[in-house]
Amino acid sequence: MPSLPPHRENALRQLIQKLGLPANSSINWPLLDQALTHPSADTAHNYERLEFYGDAVLKLAASRFLYEHYPDASEGDMSVLRDVLVSDRILAEIGDRYNLERYLLLGKSLMHDQTGRLDRIAEATEALIAVLYLSGPHSLQWVQPWLEPHLQTAAQTAQQDPAQHNYKGALQELTQKHVQTLPDYRVFEVGEPSAGKQAATANLRDRFVAEVWLQGKQWGQGSGNSKKAAEQVAAKVAFLALRDELEEKP
Repeated sequence: MPSLPPHRENALRQLIQKLGLPANSSINWPLLDQALTHPSADTAHNYERLEFYGDAVLKLAASRFLYEHYPDASEGDMSVLRDVLVSDRILAEIGDRYNLERYLLLGKSLMHDQTGRLDRIAEATEALIAVLYLSGPHSLQWVQPWLEPHLQTAAQTAQQDPAQHNYKGALQELTQKHVQTLPDYRVFEVGEPSAGKQAATANLRDRFVAEVWLQGKQWGQGSGNSKKAAEQVAAKVAFLALRDELEEKP
């Protein structure tokens, strides 16, 4: 295999050990190096294609976990819970537990830029999952053992408060049940003319502002470093407001 600089290969071996795999595992080290390279560091040799592959592997792993550990759950319940388990928020939490940022190669422009940090960690975690799947002896053998405890923790947390990590899903379920209408999300980029007053309420570090509208009324607003994150924050505000109003009705 093409050789990596000794310090880089040593660092990657340490990461593999953190995941609970032996350092002498037949990992495709150049591929792992690519999985932990941001496009800002190398426009050709980066994690984007692996992230795409890892997204599918993660959904497979989460589906298998739910099928095996929740035998009484319906298809709908498993789908909602899987959306939580494969969310960027959960991926970023998993990546942070292994200090993945330490191994991620970034371009100089991003080395001290915290904007989008969680998105980068989530993307790199997906790419890492792809490498383990492609390098492993078969199927999910190297993915499931270290990933499953994190899926278990996230699933238990979500069951205690179904809206905690997936307010968009919770809001959709609430609106379909009570008003038979789906919420409408309107997302603006901070600084664009159409953002208007919305941008003024955004956190200075956030790029996007989202609004939630239902039956001609705005129920929530939130900001985030990605469109998904902004929508999730806005959905939380809308979910809590709408739930409170429905509970007050006789």
